[in-house]
Amino acid sequence: MTQGLQSLTGHTSPILMLSDAAQDIYDGVRDLPIISPHGHCAPSWFAENTPFADPVELLILPDNRVLRMLFSQGVGLEELGVGVPADQRNSREIFRIFAKHFHKFRGTPTDMWMAATMARVFGITATLNAENADTIYDKIDAELKSARMRPQALMETFNIEVLATTDDALDDLAHHKVARKQKLRGKMIPTFQPDSVLDPKHPDFKTDIVKLAEVTGQDTGSFEGYLEALLARRAYFMANGATSTDHSVQELVTCYLTEKRAATLYAKALDGKITPKEAQSFYGHMLIEMAQMSAEDGLVMQIHAGVRRNSNKEMFDKFGAGICGDIPIATNWVDGMDALLNRVGNSKDMNILVYALDEAAYARELAPMAGHWPALRLGAPWWFHDSANGIARYLDRVVETSGYWNLVGFSDDTCALMSVPARHDMWRRGVSIHLAEQRKRGILGRTDVDEIAKLLCRDLAIDAYKLGSVV
Repeated sequence: MTQGLQSLTGHTSPILMLSDAAQDIYDGVRDLPIISPHGHCAPSWFAENTPFADPVELLILPDNRVLRMLFSQGVGLEELGVGVPADQRNSREIFRIFAKHFHKFRGTPTDMWMAATMARVFGITATLNAENADTIYDKIDAELKSARMRPQALMETFNIEVLATTDDALDDLAHHKVARKQKLRGKMIPTFQPDSVLDPKHPDFKTDIVKLAEVTGQDTGSFEGYLEALLARRAYFMANGATSTDHSVQELVTCYLTEKRAATLYAKALDGKITPKEAQSFYGHMLIEMAQMSAEDGLVMQIHAGVRRNSNKEMFDKFGAGICGDIPIATNWVDGMDALLNRVGNSKDMNILVYALDEAAYARELAPMAGHWPALRLGAPWWFHDSANGIARYLDRVVETSGYWNLVGFSDDTCALMSVPARHDMWRRGVSIHLAEQRKRGILGRTDVDEIAKLLCRDLAIDAYKLGSVV
């Protein structure tokens, strides 16, 4: 075993290299506590604090980018353990498959994130391949049995100051309550995600409306009672630490309906008689209702728009939502947000954070919009674009129009806990490269770049997500 472990060191891991000027900036932010204001880690990990079962559960199954790439190379999702009960999973064989194909991640951020995780957490700097797969598997598997690899310890090791999860509107937040009693080193907070009770096209809409009545005691058979029930759930989430809502929107449309028209469409949705166009109008109206509620109760409103979900119908039928086939699409932000912004966009006290997958919209629409509307802020490069080049493109396209103070910093948006530090490190390196170039060109001075680096790497996220009372 000693000889095998020696073979795991001595190689060069991929990393976003820095010039001396960028390194100087990076040194000032590299060790800042991590603010993770939007993500999808399971709150049960931290409440129960049990060891991860094996390297597959830790590194492969939670990471959608890993699954996507391997599936695109002809690896069946069942071969990777998707949909397979843990006690029937051959984790060593799954890891061997991952190792055999690992070279195909070259050029992607996954290559850098995985290399950083291997090196910093496990001391492994060798490149994963078919020959060393078993040795690396055994090294990681042995480490997982140690106390330092339990979720609560990792949260402290990773220096995570705030970790926000994304939680269904009907969730009782039991895991959050348990975790809070255990006094984690960092803070874990929920995020209110109500799409299943707002969008009549959601497959669970009708059943979740019934559940909404049960958990709130409100009569959701009427539109008035439905709104009261939503207010009650928002208050419940806030009482348990939430500072924001999250809305995943495929086709961005907002429109303000009369109360009578909204009530009529709601009744039709409950009866299953609403048309697709009417359903879109109702959901567009409910996004405005959510925005108006945010203006009143102070919850930050996140809108993630521009993705065609579950485009692979066969895989969706087999494995359900969220497994492969989610593809970016063009989004008309100006028209899509028009009705909402003209209701609440001039508010100085509310924050609407928009995240886009349509990079063409950065300079054309979103930066100018964030540079005008007091309530609007532009989210970080998201999902397909939180890469080294994606970060560079984002900062290059938006800053001249939006400025830095109309951005929200960084959000890792991941359910893969082990990649959180690596993702934030890539952002911090990207910010440092950008600011070094700004200084070189004479656009910013030394004091400016130090201030803005800290702003982009920590302080903006705290302000945009209203985390002042949490940190």
